Amino acid sequence: MADVTIISGSTLGSAEYVAEHVAGILEQQGLSTDILHGAKLAELITEGLWLLVTSTHGAGELPENLQPLLEELVAQSPSLSTVTFGAIGIGNSEYDTFCGAIDTLDRQLTALGAKRIGDVLKIDITQHEIPEDPAEVWVTEWITQVKAR
Repeated sequence: MADVTIISGSTLGSAEYVAEHVAGILEQQGLSTDILHGAKLAELITEGLWLLVTSTHGAGELPENLQPLLEELVAQSPSLSTVTFGAIGIGNSEYDTFCGAIDTLDRQLTALGAKRIGDVLKIDITQHEIPEDPAEVWVTEWITQVKAR
């Protein structure tokens, strides 16, 4: 089992790039990672440390590759009381549904008992041409919070 399971949802690839970039940083800090692009509930161990990285698609929706996971979480309501997680969203602040996908996942995981570590990072692509840059700063602080627990 990896130290951190990274779950990414992406339509055009930005979230996948961010997920892979932060995985490299986590590994440099001695944490093993497992990246799942578009995870299904059956692929996840419902304990341990998760890191969600997703873009927002359409009117605040999850990308197609993460929609099945959300549907499974809602339908099956598994206990996630042994899951802690971090959350990174990527979106465009010109839309009123800015980073709506990560907000949806954050609410759903919390409702199922998971505990978020740190604040949700919301990367605005209108402010950050390279979304990996703010993610790198955030994940460095997040690692500190994870290790302090």
